[in-house]
Amino acid sequence: MFKVAAFYLFTPIDNPQGLKTQLQPLCEKLKGTILVAPEGINSTISGTEEDIDTLLAFLKSQFPAITWKISCAETMPFYRMKVRIKKEIVTLRRPEAKPSEKTGVHVDAKEWNRLIQDPDVIILDVRNDYEVAVGTFKNAIDPKTKVFTEFVDYVEMHLADKKDKPIAMMCTGGIRCEKASAFMLANGFPNVYQLNGGILQYLEDVEPSESLWEGECFVFDGRTTVDPDLVQGHFELCHGCRHPLTIADKQSVDFEKGVSCPHCIHTTTNAQKHRFRDRQKQIDLAKARGEQHIGACRL
Repeated sequence: MFKVAAFYLFTPIDNPQGLKTQLQPLCEKLKGTILVAPEGINSTISGTEEDIDTLLAFLKSQFPAITWKISCAETMPFYRMKVRIKKEIVTLRRPEAKPSEKTGVHVDAKEWNRLIQDPDVIILDVRNDYEVAVGTFKNAIDPKTKVFTEFVDYVEMHLADKKDKPIAMMCTGGIRCEKASAFMLANGFPNVYQLNGGILQYLEDVEPSESLWEGECFVFDGRTTVDPDLVQGHFELCHGCRHPLTIADKQSVDFEKGVSCPHCIHTTTNAQKHRFRDRQKQIDLAKARGEQHIGACRL
């Protein structure tokens, strides 16, 4: 059994390279990814309980405000360990968005229902379109973004005349809402709220009989989606474009396992499809041997 820790913190880091140097020896027995940027740190990692606890103790000593969520996995969910320095831990490319200074009002899961049932509130799902497609809250707006940086365009084009409206936003675990709400506050939206802990925390805290969530929730691991009980859902990931697939998608003539689906059949080249077929062949051979191939669609 492996321990999995997920954490993020928006806090000024003056020397990202120095922090990376300190982290690397603590991560020798771990797998996953740690992103370090001048605006903070973001990570999901896995390892033995002892090794995870050693790293978390170091982080707590450096960043007393940091918190994390712990889960368990029967098999190692990651293939390698990466400590990477980036310009932003959540890429938005708008320097005025500073979550370490100011974010929207954090609303706990049980108060969220009351907020989003107010007819004056704009409910904004800040995830990308393929995530929203598998589930969201009733009446939530899908900005139809392919990447998070497109969120800026949506706000400027569709919400500029609604700055007086209360806006309630949500994302998977909360981190994108921190950046999105900071951007909106910096651009004249005074009444911004965000679901504390994200959709996953909501599903954990709210009884199914009281839940206003509809569908499943996309997650960035081998499960693809989880249902409202946080159990692995019914969607499969296209290895060609990483779009979640319904049963109907997999029955389409455009679906070829590991190669293409109705969402990407016309957007990938023949050369790419050839590479995908070779990869899928290796995955199938590894599976027949009882092994997990490194090219399989896991993070």
